[in-house]
Amino acid sequence: MYGDEATIRRILTELGDTWAVVGLSSNRHRAAWGVARTLQRFGKRIVPVHPKAETVHGEQGYASLADVPFDVDVVDVFVNSELAGPVADEAVAKGARAVWFQLGVVDDAAYARTRAAGLEMVMDRCPAIEIPRLG
Repeated sequence: MYGDEATIRRILTELGDTWAVVGLSSNRHRAAWGVARTLQRFGKRIVPVHPKAETVHGEQGYASLADVPFDVDVVDVFVNSELAGPVADEAVAKGARAVWFQLGVVDDAAYARTRAAGLEMVMDRCPAIEIPRLG
C-alpha cells in the first residue's frame, strides 16, 4: 500500500487546496480531465501542467511545474511510471507538500526519495475516488 487512509485524508483535507495536475490537457477523453473536474467540485484549485500549457476548466496552464509562478500544495501526476520519478523530484524542488501518483503510476524509488524529502505521498490511487469517501 502506497498511502494509508490517514495519509490520504491528510493530503485531501489538510495540506492545501492548490493542486498542480501534471499531464492535464483539454482532452476530455483523458482521465486527468475528469479527475481535475472532480477536484474542483470538492473545492480544490487545479493548475494544469502540460507541455501545451492549455487553459483547462478555466485555469491557466503551464508547460512545467517550474513555470508555475505560485506555490502548489499537491502535485497530482498523470504520466506513465517511467516519467513519474522526475516529476516527483520537481515537486520536491517546487516546495510542494505532497505528491499523488494516479492509478497505475508506481515508482518505488521516487516514493522513497519524496518521503525522505519530507513530503506526503500516495501512489496508485485516485483522489477522485478517495475524496467522496471522506464523507
